[in-house]
Amino acid sequence: MIPGSFEYFSPQTLPEAVTLLQRYGEDAKVLAGGHSLIPLMKLRLAAPRYLVDLSRIDGLTYIRESEGFLRVGALTRHGDIETSDVIRSGYPLLADAARVIADPLVRNMGTVGGSLAHADPAGDWGAALLAAGAHVVATGPRGGRTIPLDEFFVGTFTTALQPDEILTEIGIPQSQKNSGGAYLKLERKVGDFAIAAVGVGLLLSSTGACEQVGIGLCNVGPTSLRAGQAEQVLRGKKPDDATIARAAETAATESDPADDLRGPADYKRDMVRVLTARALRLAVGRAKGGA
Repeated sequence: MIPGSFEYFSPQTLPEAVTLLQRYGEDAKVLAGGHSLIPLMKLRLAAPRYLVDLSRIDGLTYIRESEGFLRVGALTRHGDIETSDVIRSGYPLLADAARVIADPLVRNMGTVGGSLAHADPAGDWGAALLAAGAHVVATGPRGGRTIPLDEFFVGTFTTALQPDEILTEIGIPQSQKNSGGAYLKLERKVGDFAIAAVGVGLLLSSTGACEQVGIGLCNVGPTSLRAGQAEQVLRGKKPDDATIARAAETAATESDPADDLRGPADYKRDMVRVLTARALRLAVGRAKGGA
């Protein structure tokens, strides 16, 4: 199908883009990579009157560590994360997630910020970055503000961004010694959305207990979900087989999947249990120095 008519803008600077959003409000949509918005427009499920393309704005594509955080510019491509030496060496959770996003075409065009702002509960970055304890920076006419990712996803395809704000950066606590992570995804075929996926990030204490832990769930609820009760099962305890099993069962009960073409809800819930246990074991192994 062909999208409805719209007016296209290609601002050169971030203030110019914000001004356009101020002017046109909810009638405008931001275009980053375009792999989510353009198909919706072709299906007439989205019909913005004004399209604000961010692709010509400098300074929103980067991966760097500073002031205790890994900082990722919103226009950074999935493929940039997949091939980044910084990510590969210190952030296995993010490296795992980047590798299983769609296909090479999407990974080379789609952006991290665009994916998060789209807020699809089937989007891999939502669950992975919840597990990583991430926040986002939103920039608008009043300047920038930091939003914890737990507060960012308001509902399906709905975020805490105001109509005149642009997601400009993602911040992840910097990797530490004895930290590890993993992202595991069950899909019908390579490149598909997840039947279910689980992200885990953790930090082990000197005694081997879980000092910090995050568990994010993908495509098993109306938004990307944090399995907070499962995290509590692990926090302060050594991740032995029994504790991991309890945490995995708890994560399954916290999921809220629906019956659809990818399978019945009970099946997906049990896959959350299986994937959580596997991801926890892999993350613990990596935290202890494993591959």
